[in-house]
Amino acid sequence: MDMTTGTAKRASAGPTYRLPAQTRVGGVRLRVADLERSLAFYTRVLGFRGRDSGAGRATLSAADGERPLIELEERRGAAPVPPRGRLGLFHFAILLPDRAALGRLIAHLAELSVRIGAADHLVSEAIYLADPDGLGIEVYADRPRAAWRYQAGELAMDTLPLDLGGLRREAGGKTWSGMPAGTTIGHVHLSVADLVRADDFYHRGLGLDRVVWSYPGALFLSAGGYHHHLGVNTWAAGAPQAGEDDARLLEWELLLPGAADVSAAAGSLAAAGYVVQREKGSATATDPWGTRVRIVPA
Repeated sequence: MDMTTGTAKRASAGPTYRLPAQTRVGGVRLRVADLERSLAFYTRVLGFRGRDSGAGRATLSAADGERPLIELEERRGAAPVPPRGRLGLFHFAILLPDRAALGRLIAHLAELSVRIGAADHLVSEAIYLADPDGLGIEVYADRPRAAWRYQAGELAMDTLPLDLGGLRREAGGKTWSGMPAGTTIGHVHLSVADLVRADDFYHRGLGLDRVVWSYPGALFLSAGGYHHHLGVNTWAAGAPQAGEDDARLLEWELLLPGAADVSAAAGSLAAAGYVVQREKGSATATDPWGTRVRIVPA
């Protein structure tokens, strides 16, 4: 497995602990420069429902509102993401329940003249955009797992043109009415300086499985055979690390089945040499580029 970044060509040792198959991503916490502006974007453009707000914070959920998916934390004047990007968040990814919902969102964004990128990744169909601070967002729908293909044990993923017309037809003429019930945060994708160090933290330490490792400059990891709960890439290598005065991803959340699983994951990270903080049944650790992951029971 070649995870070359610069002169680094060795992979970290494999994990002695693996996350449970039921592991999934919970929510993300974002630092933004203007809370009112961000709330307008996430509610009016993307269709989230605003929940608790006040004292420079707000949370957002989908229609079912079972748990917050996005928390916004305001720091007035936080610097937006520069065109070259920063080490930290590449994008967080909103998983819709089906293709029809994605088609309705695409039509809605076209009506608002919102610029998007788009890609067919074989395992999923996705669009890309940025929030008012330049934080990257993917919105996607998965293809059935039975349609996923493997080559020599590695999941086949690619970046191909997306059938936007087909997705809009899939919407069946229905209009977008907001993030539907069943919407989740499907994965998080980070910009890092070194894939070997990222592999050491997230694979050997945290216990995520490598799923795709031959994609140029990137590594994709998951639990339970999912295409990825986490992506890391070095495409912005040499860019600065996101700092305290920057719009950024502050923290992302992994949901594990129970408290014993949280304790085991925290123990694995600590055994790999990383600092782990434990409190109220959860555990947090910070990766080498300042992004916190919070491990909690579902």
